[in-house]
Amino acid sequence: MVSKHKNRWLRRWLVVIVFWAVPVAIVAVSEIREEMAYNAVDLDRELTTWNFTDAQRAAGAPARCHGKPDEAQAAGCPADVLAANAPRQQDARNEYTVRRSTLMAYLWHAFVGYWIVPAVTLFLIGVLIGMIRRALRRPPVKSPANHG
Repeated sequence: MVSKHKNRWLRRWLVVIVFWAVPVAIVAVSEIREEMAYNAVDLDRELTTWNFTDAQRAAGAPARCHGKPDEAQAAGCPADVLAANAPRQQDARNEYTVRRSTLMAYLWHAFVGYWIVPAVTLFLIGVLIGMIRRALRRPPVKSPANHG
């Protein structure tokens, strides 16, 4: 009888933790999609926006500088316009990288806080309850001095 139900609590714990992983994963995937879509749009807007001086506008640069830097260069965008906008566009790429790594760090902390910590807590509570039940189930120990 003991071997039949020996690790029943462990199996129940595993089922609870596996099912708890589903909502945690759904929220994580939703957050990743939403945040990265926003970040991608923001990056695209920064890479396709061009700043011109009055002299560059007068020379007709806005007609040739459109799209991302590679597209603008292929369309004949002057080198001085490309060079003037390059630092801002590189800053946008760097910001995108920082946002992505920040999101991954946030999701890692959320995974630990919403899945690992509850799993460990439930496991430790189960072990504690199991130890208490085992201690209460044992008959009291009789001392050999009382035998006799």
